[in-house]
Amino acid sequence: MSVFRKGTKKKLVSEINVVPYIDVMLVLLIVFMVTAPLLMQGVKVDLPDAPSAPIEDTDDEPLIVSVRADGTYYLNLGEEEKQARPLAEIKETVAKVLRQKPKTPVLVWGDTDAKYGLIVSAMTHLQQAGAPSVGLVTEPPQE
Repeated sequence: MSVFRKGTKKKLVSEINVVPYIDVMLVLLIVFMVTAPLLMQGVKVDLPDAPSAPIEDTDDEPLIVSVRADGTYYLNLGEEEKQARPLAEIKETVAKVLRQKPKTPVLVWGDTDAKYGLIVSAMTHLQQAGAPSVGLVTEPPQE
């Protein structure tokens, strides 16, 4: 008989205590849920799946903003389609059209050699003008 131990012997438990791990997991989940929306800093764009289908025919004629490689912007509205316009003027015009017809589709034609920043700038201004979504026009691949 041992001098140091008195009473019943306790059996050792070899199972892991899961409760602290669940607490840590829930804290991390909450942290990621709070920080994830803050990390999204892109322009919202509805991208088509590949291969993309043609746009459905609607009664409303789409507003098309063209971006050339030299940084000029064009709007296919009115008689001055072939005249370059500043982006602020295009934004105001698109906002006026969208107030009258909110369902009007808005599309961007970007030149192949145009800088990415020019196209993103055009899309940002169009969204600020009230366009719910901005589509990018592409050509089907040549076979």
